[in-house]
Amino acid sequence: MSEPHTIAVNRKARHDYFIDETIEAGLVLSGSEVKSLRDGRANLRDSFARMSGGEAILMNVHISPYDPAARENHEPTRGRKLLLHRRELDRLGGKLRQKGLTLIPLRLYFNARGRAKVELGLAHGKRQYDKRQTIKEREARRETARALRSADRR
Repeated sequence: MSEPHTIAVNRKARHDYFIDETIEAGLVLSGSEVKSLRDGRANLRDSFARMSGGEAILMNVHISPYDPAARENHEPTRGRKLLLHRRELDRLGGKLRQKGLTLIPLRLYFNARGRAKVELGLAHGKRQYDKRQTIKEREARRETARALRSADRR
C-alpha cells in the first residue's frame, strides 16, 4: 500500500495552540470537492470543527471550486460533516464542553485507500508569552543544529 498523500497542512495551528491529542476523521464531500482536493487546492487557515446536533462539522475549510465542474460546483467554505464513530463523537463532545478546548484541523490528506481524511487536534490556545517561549525554543534548537553541523565540517 502507498503512503498518505498530504493535501494541506495548518501551519499556524501548532503556533497558536497546544495540541493535547489528535484524531483522524473522514469527510463527507461532493465530487467536485474531491477533484479539487486531488489538485491540492485546499486551505485550512482559520478553520475549526464544532459539535452540533450530535455530529461534528468542519467549518471554514476553503476548497477551491473545480473549474471543469461548472454549474455542478460546490461552495468553497461550506460546513462539511466529519465521519466519526458515535463513541468518539460523545467523548469529543464531553471534552469540548470544557472551558478553552477547541477542535482544530491540523492536516488534510488522502489515506492509502484514496479516502480524504482530516487529522484533528484537540487543542487549547496559547497566550502571547507561550508563543514567545516556543519561538525561543525553536531558535535554540536551530542554533545547536547549526553548531553541530559546523563542528562536523572541521
